[in-house]
Amino acid sequence: MKASTIEQVKNVFTIESECIKEMQNHFDIDAFSKAVELLKNAPRIGAAGCGHSGIICQHFTHLMCCIELPARFISPAEAVHGATGYLKEGDVMVFASRGGKTKELLPILDICKAKGVKVITVTENLESPLALGADVVLKQYVTRETDKYNSQGTTSSTSLAVIFHLLQTALIEETDYKNEQFALIHPGGAVGERLNK
Repeated sequence: MKASTIEQVKNVFTIESECIKEMQNHFDIDAFSKAVELLKNAPRIGAAGCGHSGIICQHFTHLMCCIELPARFISPAEAVHGATGYLKEGDVMVFASRGGKTKELLPILDICKAKGVKVITVTENLESPLALGADVVLKQYVTRETDKYNSQGTTSSTSLAVIFHLLQTALIEETDYKNEQFALIHPGGAVGERLNK
């Protein structure tokens, strides 16, 4: 590899670690507590985002299932073609959009409001449509992306994943979820072998 490539690659460790460290200064415990309470009591949880945000939302819904909180990723394309039928009054929908203006998500927000579904939005833009329409807003913080053009969804994906990891960590505590429960639903792989010894 070129020397410049090696330098750029090494910078990734610094950029992403500094972002995560700085995130603590933007952590709103009150908003976070409200989000945890909504998720803890939700009969069902939905999540939606586009691009990298959507992929991390899929990770989030799997994390929820791993602690036995029923959740599914709702594709923005499928959402307006009937998939929002999954959501009922009292459920919780999580939107992830760094700018808070993702056009594909706005119709889903309208459906949620009409159905009495609670909304949690994760975004940098607290004045955005998705933030203003939410019951709870969790602020996403991003320093810069890792590529030299500051355009690829790298650090922003990491920061979003960290927010979802915070939520799962809190929900394990707040629901008193036991590792024995996880062992039952995760018999596969090396983790399953370790849990079920």
